[in-house]
Amino acid sequence: MTLSDTFQACLNIKDDESVLLLTDTAMNDTTEVIKSALKPLTKNLRLLVMKPRRMHGEELPLDVARAMAAADVVVGVTSKSVTHTEATKRAVKHGARVASMPGITVGMLTSGGMTADYTEVSKASRKAADILSCGKTVLIKTDLGTNFRADITGRKGFADTGLLTEKGVYGNLPGGEGFIAPVEGSSSGRLVFDGPIAGSGLDHDPIVVEVEDGRAVSTNYSALENIFKSIENSTNVAEIGVGTNPMARLSGNVLEDEKVLGTVHVAFGSNTSFGGSVDAELHLDGIIKYPTVFVDTHVIIKDGKPVF
Repeated sequence: MTLSDTFQACLNIKDDESVLLLTDTAMNDTTEVIKSALKPLTKNLRLLVMKPRRMHGEELPLDVARAMAAADVVVGVTSKSVTHTEATKRAVKHGARVASMPGITVGMLTSGGMTADYTEVSKASRKAADILSCGKTVLIKTDLGTNFRADITGRKGFADTGLLTEKGVYGNLPGGEGFIAPVEGSSSGRLVFDGPIAGSGLDHDPIVVEVEDGRAVSTNYSALENIFKSIENSTNVAEIGVGTNPMARLSGNVLEDEKVLGTVHVAFGSNTSFGGSVDAELHLDGIIKYPTVFVDTHVIIKDGKPVF
């Protein structure tokens, strides 16, 4: 399957639809590859280049937001994620299909999570989302010391399926997760991130974040501590997500890392785009490997092995 075939399978682009390829100046090499893959699929492909954002989830310029809302399909090949922004939310309300691919590399386009069978990924993602929707509490534990609990009563789980074929949907490519916004102020405990968070990469000591009343109150990682101190509402526990893509691999790129089957991720900052009430100029995910995850009394992941 060519890269054009993958985009067609995931986005179902019609040749008369307007496709906006949104990128920034830090993504030139990948942008050219994706542009070449999209070009045969539409007669109306527009390239829009902006300055890189400082943080994942930072709001986009007004002209960019307007261009997104006017397109049928938006492919975001940006160095920082545009997924959880008001611009994406507005574009979706106007009927756009938005595929966000923050930090994706040329190598990631033809291996790993992008090569998955997205029909199967979609089924697993929807299953995980349904379980979360029906639950009241999530408990995450690991041998490294994670012991974290959150209330999800009344919140809706969402599926990032990788299949963005219907009007007014958004998600990542590569896709593959079920996720939910916990009730604000409800989460507490210790999170020990042994996967990437805040640019940490893969080779690092465990990063500990202590949570009280739904907010991070301390961490042993200085880069993360600086973010928490400098960005309003960045300490909010915004998301709990379950990876569902069996082809995804841990690479140090959170876009793919959070999709790895058998992992769980917890995000800080904004959650208004998926049912939460906290707005922040940031949405920052951290990966936890080999977790045991309970939804109410049901185990859905056991020591990194999915059982849902």
